[in-house]
Amino acid sequence: EDAPLGDVETDKAAVTIPSPAGGTLAKQGGKVGDVVMVGSVIAVIEAAGAPAAKAPAKAPAKAEAPKPAPAPARPTPPVAPKPATPASAPAGPPPGAGPVPAAPAVRHLAREMGIDLAAVAPTGPGGRVTAEDLNRFQAGGGAAAEPAPGGGPSMVWTGGGIPFFDVEPMPDFAQWGEVEREPLRSIRRKVAHKMTTSMVMVPHVAHMDEADVTELEAYRLREKERLAGREGAAPTLLAFVAKAVAEGLKSARAFNASLDPFREEIVYKKYINIGIAVDTGRGLIVPVVRDVDKKSVLEITADIRALAERARAGTIEVSELRGGTFTITNVGPLGGTALLATINYPEVAILGMGRVQEKPVVRGGQIVIRSILPLSLAFDHRVADGADAARFVTTMMAQLADPLSWLAGKA
Repeated sequence: EDAPLGDVETDKAAVTIPSPAGGTLAKQGGKVGDVVMVGSVIAVIEAAGAPAAKAPAKAPAKAEAPKPAPAPARPTPPVAPKPATPASAPAGPPPGAGPVPAAPAVRHLAREMGIDLAAVAPTGPGGRVTAEDLNRFQAGGGAAAEPAPGGGPSMVWTGGGIPFFDVEPMPDFAQWGEVEREPLRSIRRKVAHKMTTSMVMVPHVAHMDEADVTELEAYRLREKERLAGREGAAPTLLAFVAKAVAEGLKSARAFNASLDPFREEIVYKKYINIGIAVDTGRGLIVPVVRDVDKKSVLEITADIRALAERARAGTIEVSELRGGTFTITNVGPLGGTALLATINYPEVAILGMGRVQEKPVVRGGQIVIRSILPLSLAFDHRVADGADAARFVTTMMAQLADPLSWLAGKA
């Protein structure tokens, strides 16, 4: 009892399931890597020293035995042509097949949107209808599952109302050489959905600039020396940038908003929660630091470190990944001078940080060496314009160049 039984990974985090009782594992409900529906049995445990527990193990075998028996008996009449008709309809199961698999939240959304779940082509695991399927269906198109050359499902676009936009089935790559197939699951699958939604839905525009962080880096190093000995207390450049973003969002509310395409409204948020992109090795996760505008740089640093550790360990709570209003992604520690990041939909902006480098620049007619931080702001052109982006980034750069002017008493 309470011994680790297995790990179940959702599209956000991994959870270890403890054994609810002592005994012997008699049957597994799936193999490693399988996708299982919520509510399905993942394990059968026989109690220690209880021979009666073996009786239920034979019961499923008897229950399964009648199923093959009628199968050979029914193909003899010429009823085989009938299944071809419903099979050609890609929209959901045939009538009488039972309830359509979908999460309660998706069912609620379908009722609000006035959509019959049986008419929607499912793309979720186990033939489940997802919220993305509902949005795609309402937009006038849908996706139908079609077997891929390697046996796995391949998505084929069957509409969408976008002229000249077609996604053809994948070719059989094995005809040109050896290949290896890996199912797209859990976090990586969620990233694929989010990024596709963002790039299809949002007209991306990027504004790039370089911030002089010479004074900020000097101040940060002094703080690091002052706080030496206190584990994890040294402020990070990322935390300073997050604080500067939060200060800038107070006056640039267009970048702290979301566009509701169904109601044709811009939703301005009066709170500032900044998501920090974290590379977990299993995929990109964006934990959210809440109320960044109300926290000190040291508090932000501690929050980022704690969230990143839990994200990489797979123990982060789902609630810690929701409610973000703006996202920052930092590739500086990995290298790279700049990047064009994809907006974390349904947010409208994301800030990309490159690597700080010492560069020769002109100051007061003299060439001097300064620490330069490349910044790129990708934003939704439906909500904001280039002038808005320029003002926002310029304000943020001024704060990073002179941190003491706005961090006095806050760091």
